[in-house]
Amino acid sequence: MKKLCMLFFLAVLSTIAVFGCQKKSDVIKIGIAGPMTGDQSKMGMDFKNGVSLAVEEWNSRGGVLGKKIEVVIGDDQHDPKQAVSVANKMVNEGVTGLIGHFNSSCSIPGSDVYSRSGVPMISPGSTNPQLTEKGDKGVFRVCGRDDQQGKVGADFVTGQLKLKKVAVVHDKTTYGQGLADEFKKALGDKVEIVFYGGIIQGDRDFKGVLTTIKGKVPELVFFGGIYTEAGLMVRQAKEIGLKAPFMSGDGTIDPKFIEIAGAAA
Repeated sequence: MKKLCMLFFLAVLSTIAVFGCQKKSDVIKIGIAGPMTGDQSKMGMDFKNGVSLAVEEWNSRGGVLGKKIEVVIGDDQHDPKQAVSVANKMVNEGVTGLIGHFNSSCSIPGSDVYSRSGVPMISPGSTNPQLTEKGDKGVFRVCGRDDQQGKVGADFVTGQLKLKKVAVVHDKTTYGQGLADEFKKALGDKVEIVFYGGIIQGDRDFKGVLTTIKGKVPELVFFGGIYTEAGLMVRQAKEIGLKAPFMSGDGTIDPKFIEIAGAAA
């Protein structure tokens, strides 16, 4: 993990060298933006801590070009409007570059602000293709895209599992619905989609939609969303007797998912 953090930080510094434009100062300011509070704070804090570790190491070696690195932290609370506010704050603070945002729904509107201001950004977790396809200069990501993982998931369902009936659920966010749509698109006409619909991110009771899905008798339930809702859905599915296995994307790769789902995971 330590090596990964350092490699990531090197990528950031390289990007800043090419695209960034820092005013004369004794320090180099780098922004970190993501969900630092709320139910997705673990994701934000994880990459914040990784970047902070890398900054500490670089500063112990004398910094960059003889200047110390200073971190400016922004909490977007995985809310698009708050992300734009954070982006404007970062620009006003004079950051040379930004690591963030985490959620696609935040990175996409935030990137417009950074691009107009000439501030490069690298997202550690935004997978929606639109982020890098809309042509903004200095916008990067260090993760896969929804159209990649959606296709891989669909290929596994049709090629390895050879299933014929699938339910697709998403959390109505840019990330969750985007991933679900790419998965559904990649399935094509090889599989019958017996249910397609969304839940509200932040809700805690999904037994209504799960009961509807149960009545459709799917062989698998695919969920586009984050670990919090995914864990609750898996746990509640077991409680109502929905036995179809669950599949999801990178948004559920977190120990919290197991903790929330409990024995149903």
